[in-house]
Amino acid sequence: MSGQAQITSVEVLEAFRAKLIVFLGQARPVMEEVGNEMARTRVWLQHEQRAFWQHELRLRARKLEEAKQELFTATLSKFHESTALKQMAVQRAQRAIAEAEAKLLMLKRWDRELENRAAPLVKQTEQLQGFLATDMARAVAYLDQALKALDAYRNVSAPRSETAVVAEPAKPETPA
Repeated sequence: MSGQAQITSVEVLEAFRAKLIVFLGQARPVMEEVGNEMARTRVWLQHEQRAFWQHELRLRARKLEEAKQELFTATLSKFHESTALKQMAVQRAQRAIAEAEAKLLMLKRWDRELENRAAPLVKQTEQLQGFLATDMARAVAYLDQALKALDAYRNVSAPRSETAVVAEPAKPETPA
């Protein structure tokens, strides 16, 4: 076993860290957009569309009352041709009211369905957002520490193997 580690891929680790940071920078806005889109859909369904169809129902009820009033007036005046036209106008207004009521019922059903189907997905999205915000941030910090440790380790020079040079005892000089 050699006394020195073979560190050859610190650059790969640095590249991975950089790509992870880029990924996190791109993933966070996307995850926020998913949450925003769900909120916009909920507002559209629960408020905008409901208000629209309730308003339509009121308008159509008013038109039905006007059509009934015109039919009553035509019936009193004994105009048979205009009575038939007014009767058709009343039926058309009744169908329009039935359509608006059906739309309101459908909106209520869609609202329940949205909550039932989207709740598990919203929960998973929130968990993923939490994972990206906390765990992946910790991963980047860990990679930073690991890279610093590896860089410091790489910069440390290898210990020299000290071979003891044993000096030979001096020989007494012999007279020549």
